[in-house]
Amino acid sequence: MSLINTTVQPFKATAFHNGKFVTVTEESLKGEWSVLVFMPAAFTFNCPTEVEDAAENYAEFQKLGAEVYVITTDTHFSHKVWHETSPAVGKAKFPLVGDPTHTLTRMFGVHIEEEGLALRGTFIVNPEGVIKTAEIHDNAIARDMKETLRKLKAAQFVAKNPGQVCPAKWNEGAKTIAPSLDLVGKI
Repeated sequence: MSLINTTVQPFKATAFHNGKFVTVTEESLKGEWSVLVFMPAAFTFNCPTEVEDAAENYAEFQKLGAEVYVITTDTHFSHKVWHETSPAVGKAKFPLVGDPTHTLTRMFGVHIEEEGLALRGTFIVNPEGVIKTAEIHDNAIARDMKETLRKLKAAQFVAKNPGQVCPAKWNEGAKTIAPSLDLVGKI
């Protein structure tokens, strides 16, 4: 079953964020756009490259009114040490969410049961708490946050412009399509 256009279910987790431990719930996701970035675990090889990429693009996410949440199956204590010891992860100004009970990884369909880890999953959630995009792939393949930004901009555009769709490779400012019977078979 797809998570697209479903509401994020209730949860409670603890994150390391800007030197403090903070509580994150489904209510934390409401009122602004949210980007949930699931990773297998802290202190791995590929994950710090993704955290660093998210950190380098964080100002752009913030300009778009979005918060980034990096989520692993570790505890918030692990995230504190990871932030303090990894030069790449140390750049993160967004919440590093611990999910040691695997509540979130199971809720979002990224849990690897036999390993107790998460697949790489990226979800964009609108300000009402509704999931608008979902991407899940193998842990050997890291993501590009510029593509996540593109998808966020597309989700925001169609939210503000009902009746419009963003075609393949759409970027901000590019032409969109207003679906109609007249276009069927003509594109």
